[in-house]
Amino acid sequence: MTPAPAVARIDWTKAAARVSFAVMDQTNRKSAAPASLALDAGLTLAVFLFFTRILRPHVPSNDPVNILLWAAVSASCLTAVFWLCLQMFRAVLRMQRAERKK
Repeated sequence: MTPAPAVARIDWTKAAARVSFAVMDQTNRKSAAPASLALDAGLTLAVFLFFTRILRPHVPSNDPVNILLWAAVSASCLTAVFWLCLQMFRAVLRMQRAERKK
């Protein structure tokens, strides 16, 4: 039998390459405007209602309460993904506009 190979030290495990917990750059960020929050809330509510309506025929039940309940539960997950996508879109758009100004 051949002996086991020596364990190689990976660069990120060496003491010199430890993670630094230095304070990140503190930029002056504006908080979200009330109009922007209202727009996000309106779009999110509209998407929730749309998904709830679309998902109702896919619930395997004859009880209208269960149909609405499970369509709304499923729509809430999809709406959360939409909200996250909307926030990421706004963040990327804000960054691209800031880069253009430089």
